Amino acid sequence: MDIGVVLQCDPPALEIVEWAKKAEDLGYSHVWTFDSHVLWQEPFVIYSKILADTERVIVGPMVTNPGTRDWTVIASQFATLNEMYGNRTICGIGRGDSALRVLGLQPNTLGQLRESIGVIKGLASGEQVTLRGQELQFAWAPESRLDVWVAAYGPKALALTGEVGDGYILQLADPDIAAWMIKAVRDAAEKAGRDPMAIKFCVAAPAYVGDNLEHQRDQTRWFGGMVGNHVADIVARYGGDGAVPQVLTDYIKGRQGYDYAEHGRAGNSHTSFVPDEVVDRFCILGPIENHLKRLEELRAIGVDQFALYLQHDDKDATLRAYGEKIIPVVS
Repeated sequence: MDIGVVLQCDPPALEIVEWAKKAEDLGYSHVWTFDSHVLWQEPFVIYSKILADTERVIVGPMVTNPGTRDWTVIASQFATLNEMYGNRTICGIGRGDSALRVLGLQPNTLGQLRESIGVIKGLASGEQVTLRGQELQFAWAPESRLDVWVAAYGPKALALTGEVGDGYILQLADPDIAAWMIKAVRDAAEKAGRDPMAIKFCVAAPAYVGDNLEHQRDQTRWFGGMVGNHVADIVARYGGDGAVPQVLTDYIKGRQGYDYAEHGRAGNSHTSFVPDEVVDRFCILGPIENHLKRLEELRAIGVDQFALYLQHDDKDATLRAYGEKIIPVVS
């Protein structure tokens, strides 16, 4: 199993580069970042410096969306980075949440997401694509290659992932929910005539190594609120019964709005509705043995990568604990 890390693009930007360098030195396979350009700094600028200062890690957004940049611009950014540093980028993509909502926009439709994936992957992989009736190709990037991994929760988005995605990103670390989601993606891939075992599966969630569970829960409760934004959309679209596992729809019943100014941050005051049980299920907390046990459970159901969100008050110790005591065991 690969182990990646997910960083926020808070200033100073060069500090993000230093975290990425530490991650590579410790054996991490991927360095992902949030992509919400009003809340944080622009990630693609930072990616160039990360790639210049590292040799091995794969870099990309978790996740971008089709609404804040023209699709050809997204593809050109990836293809340019690949030309400069070798094919060391990856595109995580979804319908969009904070990046669009802070602009007063709604997430993209699944139809827009599907079309954008074809355009972005095609152009950034040296192929010719058709967009708005125009035949387009990056003649300057024939060697560029890009995998696109789709973040999804709802049934139609999961089906889309199985039909067109190179990988699937699930932003929570509950093995039962992950197994349900992975099956949905694989079933859709098989129905579409694709090899369901060729799709890569990434579980992303906060990880915090230590013994003070109460403190760790308080530091990572924000994650349940972030996931709850997506689940609320699913409930609004499909209702609360059967579209996704019940544990997802049950816990958001106490949700009362959300302030994106606190998005993805420890101490988020709008996530008090998230119970300890959900924090424990969605995140990986506690001593090293807890992390190894959960990662083995995830690997057993087909997870190829665990990407740990590093947004709490003990970043360095957790990053190092994974590098020194977990990556050597699970990789």
